[in-house]
Amino acid sequence: MREIILADHAGFCFGVKRAVDGIAEALAQTRAGWSIGMPIHNPQEVARLCAKGLKIASDVEEIPEGARVFIRAHGEALSVFKELQAKNALIMDMTCPFVQRAQARAGELSAQGYHIVLLGDIRHPEIRSIQGHVDGSIDVVADAADAEKLPKKRLVALISQTTQREELLASVASALIFRTEELHVCNTVCRATVERQDAVRGLAGKVDGLVVIGGKESANTAKLRDIGLACGMDVIWIENISELDGGWLLGKDKIGAAAGASTPEWLITEVCTKIARM
Repeated sequence: MREIILADHAGFCFGVKRAVDGIAEALAQTRAGWSIGMPIHNPQEVARLCAKGLKIASDVEEIPEGARVFIRAHGEALSVFKELQAKNALIMDMTCPFVQRAQARAGELSAQGYHIVLLGDIRHPEIRSIQGHVDGSIDVVADAADAEKLPKKRLVALISQTTQREELLASVASALIFRTEELHVCNTVCRATVERQDAVRGLAGKVDGLVVIGGKESANTAKLRDIGLACGMDVIWIENISELDGGWLLGKDKIGAAAGASTPEWLITEVCTKIARM
């Protein structure tokens, strides 16, 4: 059997576990509830919640009057809360506390007159939720190259999507320092994200290949894949056991396993068990 070395930190972070447990507990009592978009970025775990009664809406318009609504771990804009309140929805806010911190800091600094620069993926729901807590001017950047293109501002505050790399945040801060008189940097990268990224680095040189387990829409899981590749590891990214490639496993005796913060333990165990037996 192959040896499987699981990263020291893998799977559900505090914020995701809090959301999943809260939703599951509520559904056990009511068998009904809605989420606007996936509550977490793991299709297998979301399917498990849907089997318990969760329904996924694409926008507020699909939510019935007076329905129970779970705010996903990535959060929502303030305008979404207002629209749901207008529909008399029973709102259960499952926003990750670390995302709430980023939302609050962005809103506070904007109110103080800072132009907000938000580091992250503009398509990601967490970014949209943070943008939705800012009344003033805001720009979203993906990296230092984007930051260097921004017009100069007197007051700038840098906020990060919680799943970004701290090294990237530092590089963006270095680029912005030349484009403002005053730069306020908030390190809103979640410690669970840093721990999972460091755990992947810790597998370098110890394994013949790395399996990254997690949803393909998960930003933090994508970062684990990128870090593995940057460390010179042979990496495969899968969502479940059906995507395991027997050919990729040939000649590999030690397999490292890492998992994003939205990947449930049962799925990690399932994949590791399958690899060991292949």
